[in-house]
Amino acid sequence: MTNIAIVYYSATGNIAAMAKAIGEGAASVGAEVRVRRVTETAPAEAIASNPKWQEFFDASAGEPVATLEDLEWADGIALGSPTRFGGPASQLKAFLDTTGGLWFRGALVNTVGTAFTTASTAHGGLESTTLAINNHFYHWGSLIMPLGYGDEHVSKVTGNPYGASHVSRKGATPDEDTLKACFIQGKQLATIATWIAAGKAAN
Repeated sequence: MTNIAIVYYSATGNIAAMAKAIGEGAASVGAEVRVRRVTETAPAEAIASNPKWQEFFDASAGEPVATLEDLEWADGIALGSPTRFGGPASQLKAFLDTTGGLWFRGALVNTVGTAFTTASTAHGGLESTTLAINNHFYHWGSLIMPLGYGDEHVSKVTGNPYGASHVSRKGATPDEDTLKACFIQGKQLATIATWIAAGKAAN
């Protein structure tokens, strides 16, 4: 069975919803899926300043937290974060900064990686955040899988080949078109990770 790890940071729940949809897409082709949030590191007063942030923080307190073992277990990894000044949130970056041991051992070489994101405006850093997340895959020796334009829904509706993305104008939650793009991305990740794993096993 192909193993897919979806590791994300979400402040108000939008990225969490997208992560769930990616997991559903991966599971639809038979993958075993782990959806894991990273630890919240923002101070309590910052969280409390935004009611949606506080609400999601409280609601997700019991959700499993990502570990390095989740990454090493996976044949395919999806990383998600809202944009922060054109890059991933520090909470996700803090977790990824602990992967030096995996990098040193080559544990993530040829793992398939993909990224997804949100922003509050159409030009708020969607593509640059995806590309910044992908830098980690380069250093790990992983194989980067873009969402691409192979599926008609992406090419004609959502239009972002870098990875599933959502523009959260005025705090809007991901719509059905966005979640469908996430489902497609997860299904594609699991499919390609299965091909790569089979090739490694054959050799």
